[in-house]
Amino acid sequence: MEGQLLRVTLKDIAEAAGVSVMTVSNVINGKSARVSADTVERVRRIIDERGYVPSASARSLAANQSRLVGLLVPAASEDSLAISPHNIAIIGQIERRLRKRGYHLLLRGVADTSEIGEALRSWSLDGAVLLGFLDEEIADLRRQVTGATPVLAIDSYAPNPLTTGVRSDDFTGARLAAAHLLSLGHRRIVFAGPSFTDVGVVHERFLGFQKAFEEAGASTADCPIETLNTTHENGVALGRRWLDTHPDATAVFATADILAIGIIEGMLQAGVSVPGQVSVVGFDDLDISAYITPKLTTIAQDIVGKATHAVDRLLTLIDGGDRPADPLVLDVRLVERGSTAPSR
Repeated sequence: MEGQLLRVTLKDIAEAAGVSVMTVSNVINGKSARVSADTVERVRRIIDERGYVPSASARSLAANQSRLVGLLVPAASEDSLAISPHNIAIIGQIERRLRKRGYHLLLRGVADTSEIGEALRSWSLDGAVLLGFLDEEIADLRRQVTGATPVLAIDSYAPNPLTTGVRSDDFTGARLAAAHLLSLGHRRIVFAGPSFTDVGVVHERFLGFQKAFEEAGASTADCPIETLNTTHENGVALGRRWLDTHPDATAVFATADILAIGIIEGMLQAGVSVPGQVSVVGFDDLDISAYITPKLTTIAQDIVGKATHAVDRLLTLIDGGDRPADPLVLDVRLVERGSTAPSR
């Protein structure tokens, strides 16, 4: 039909080149040792002229691989996924890295970890990345759930031998944040973040926060803990009620940038000057941190590195490589901007 693009097949190429379909397949897949140089050149020229594109599904079937990697995230409800701004940035980088390595990304929300096995089997995934799950959920994963499919967990401290991991140095990041505030003379510093157990990202950041006080010869006895979910809205609410709940505090360390940004907005709405009255430090170094007013002092994670290493580690496992005994821990750094100032 005029104007309709017709798909070029191996048979079309074979007929135009005067060779068998098997010969064309061998040339395409680099198995041309028994094919004459003239034939290889002729086949490749016709492929270019006809605009032939190999079938991804056929190549996957031949290699006994789907070329699909699942990125599994918690489903907050039937209508939404539990994805933070930090994790959105991670997802974008993971997709980019997988694309470069010839793989496709399948994003899947699961209500609980019992659904992970179903996702792995129903989509014939070559491997899976877990992002945003609680450490106790990852720790509970069993072989009957994961099968032989390689699984990698990002930002996890769960010692599950079925998974490998990549995470940031959360302890050092929080220690740097608190040390920065302490160096500015702040002593009553609010620690704001989600509730935490004895294992996990937030727990490590709390330990790092405490370590900075210990190293400075100071005490956290006068440092309140604000437990709240990591959302911009919760940050705004905390900032609005700051003068009522923490009138003597001169600084706050939020365990995520999106929370810190909300706190700054709420404080400004309540007439609290940042950093004049209260200094604010976040964690992540999201792009938006450099565009708000005042610009956010924060702990920078290597988001590109985290995604790149996660993909490369997982693909090594998919290719039959050994599972690393220990997680890969990436360095962090303090980025000082306008939201912190000396205590007055």
